Amino acid sequence: MNSFAPLDSGFIAAATRFAEDMADTSRAIISAAISAAPDVSIKRDGSYVTTIDVAVEDRLREMIGERYPAHGILGEERGAENADAEFTWVLDPIDGTAPFVAGIPVYGTLIALTHGGRPLIGVIDHPASDDRWVGIAGVSASFNGRPVHTRAGGDLADALMTNSNPDFLTAEEAARFHRLRQRVRYTQYGGSCYAYGVLASGRTDLAIDADLDPHDIIAGAAVIKGAGGKITDWSGEPITLAWRGQVLAAGDADLHAAALAVLNENE
Repeated sequence: MNSFAPLDSGFIAAATRFAEDMADTSRAIISAAISAAPDVSIKRDGSYVTTIDVAVEDRLREMIGERYPAHGILGEERGAENADAEFTWVLDPIDGTAPFVAGIPVYGTLIALTHGGRPLIGVIDHPASDDRWVGIAGVSASFNGRPVHTRAGGDLADALMTNSNPDFLTAEEAARFHRLRQRVRYTQYGGSCYAYGVLASGRTDLAIDADLDPHDIIAGAAVIKGAGGKITDWSGEPITLAWRGQVLAAGDADLHAAALAVLNENE
C-alpha cells in the first residue's frame, strides 16, 4: 500500500458534505421514479439494471468530475476511471436493484470515498424510508444526523445475524455459512445494504454475505468502522478496492473473532 500524507480534517469534512450532496441528488432521481415500474434490462451476470441505475451513476460521475477532477471513480454501471488515484469514489447507484424492481423498499444508494484503496467515507442512503447513515472510518457514524454505535459485547449464541440472500453462496460457502447460522440466535434475510446500516446502529450483531464487489460494501464498511464495528472478508483480511467476494461484519472485535473462528473450522 502506498504511503500518503496525513489527511486534513477540513478535507474530510468537505468530502463528507459532498458525499451527502450526491446522496441528495441520487435520492431525488430515485424518488421521482419510485411510483412507476422501471425499465429493466438483464446484465451478463444475470442481475437487473434499470435506466434509473444508469441515470443516477451518470449524474454522480458528473458531480465528481466537477468537484474533484483528480479523483478516481469506480461505479457499478460504468466501471473504473482513474481508479489508481490516491482518492477513489465508489458508487452503487441502486444497491438492491431486484428489490427496487419488485417494489420492496430495502434498496439504497451507496457512496464511498477510499484513500489508498481503503474505506474512508461512506453514505448508505434509503429514499423509500427517508433514512441515511454516514460514516468516517475509525472516527464516527451517524443515522439521520444522530451519532450511532455498534452493539458491543454479547455471546455468539445470542447474536442476531443478517444475510442478504443465501442463493449468492457457493456450495462451499453455504456449508460454512450454515455452520455459523446454527451457532447464532436468529438470522434475518433480505435486507440488502439496509442490513449494514442497522448493524452500525446497534440493532443487529453480525452481517454475512458473499459474491460482492467493492461497490456493494465499501460504503457500508466505512459506516461500520466509524460506528465501532469490525468488517473483513471470511479470512480476516481487510475490505479494500482490490477485494471482492466474502464479507463478515460484527459489532465488535471479539464477536467478529468468534464468528470468524466458526466460519473457518475444519478449513
